[in-house]
Amino acid sequence: MLISAPHVGRAFSSRICLLEGGIFVRSPYPQATPVNGEFRRDGVGTVPVTVTGFKPLFPVGRVQPMSRAADLVSVLESTSSLAIVCHDNPDPDCLASAIALEAIAEEHDVDEVTITYGGEISHQQNRAFVNMLAVDVQPIEELDGDIDEFTTIAFVDHTVPGSNTALDPDIEPDIIVDHHPGEAVEAPFVDVRTEYGATATIFVEYLDSLDIDLTNRLASALLFAVHRERLDFVRDPTRREYEAALTVYPDAELDVLEQLYGSAFSPGTLDAIGRAIATRDRRGSSMIASVGKTGETDALPQAADYLLNLEGVDTVLVYGIVGDAIRISGRSIDPRINMGETLTEGFGELGSVGGHHDMAGGHIGLGIFADEQGDANELLAFVSGRIAQRFFDALNLDESSPST
Repeated sequence: MLISAPHVGRAFSSRICLLEGGIFVRSPYPQATPVNGEFRRDGVGTVPVTVTGFKPLFPVGRVQPMSRAADLVSVLESTSSLAIVCHDNPDPDCLASAIALEAIAEEHDVDEVTITYGGEISHQQNRAFVNMLAVDVQPIEELDGDIDEFTTIAFVDHTVPGSNTALDPDIEPDIIVDHHPGEAVEAPFVDVRTEYGATATIFVEYLDSLDIDLTNRLASALLFAVHRERLDFVRDPTRREYEAALTVYPDAELDVLEQLYGSAFSPGTLDAIGRAIATRDRRGSSMIASVGKTGETDALPQAADYLLNLEGVDTVLVYGIVGDAIRISGRSIDPRINMGETLTEGFGELGSVGGHHDMAGGHIGLGIFADEQGDANELLAFVSGRIAQRFFDALNLDESSPST
């Protein structure tokens, strides 16, 4: 790396911002006058450099971590009480993002912060995450008073009111931070980055930009979340996930992470995976399976991940009855398939579905499929063929496709 500009060498001890159209460096010397030069990296070429003794310069029109973090803080500065709303059945990415926002709020003197969620935390690993990292999270139905009593409402890892959340659809959030594609929602602060692999990654950037010290607890939560959301960096991680992991790794407690990874399966999850194996139906490289009736929502994505390990299978949909709905969870490693679009095409008119190109899910009210709900086996027998047909039709697979 060659730099041909006065003061730039010593300025590298301070903050560097790589921006569209150039690099801006803040010199540690207040008396330094702005100078221009070049920055060259082998195989990349040169871009202009500006050194200033005052502050980093951010061009208008390109989102930067500092500017987004500053916008978030501007909302929090007028907040006296904050409700951080997780999506239903929150996973580590959602929970870690919630406690990161809690840390930012407390750093900026928000008096009251409450993390809340709908559904249940049933995944063994998620329960261990909450217990071992002392995540103070309350079910929505157990909140003292109405959520409208909070001066600010934040959604983390989800966007649309009433979709994948137990909140009333009329609730208007003030803060939205997410990485999932979907319907655009207006709010005073919205930061949805679909090019990112995890919402926790966005919060790592916020914390770094705001110079908030990472506690061991918060660093451990964020590192575990980034790893789990991208399946230990084998499911299409982005460069930003690697950078986020490097940022929080020095402060994370690795023995805590080891214990979290050792609590992956509960007996109920193993039973659900067993039922999925027994009921699998395959066409070509795509597979569908039922976990039957289960009380563990998170058993579905775990079963889908497990079946994806089968030789020759690159796309999986798992479904089952959870409470008063049919839950579906899809996974794909086929670059030609967008799982979110596939499930939307197959089931979008029936319920709430969505997701990414490699992972998606949703739920469908039981009344869509049956006027009268008999026992679980009868209901599953009634809906199984219809779910499978919609899934395979969305993939353009007919019965003549090779199956095993």
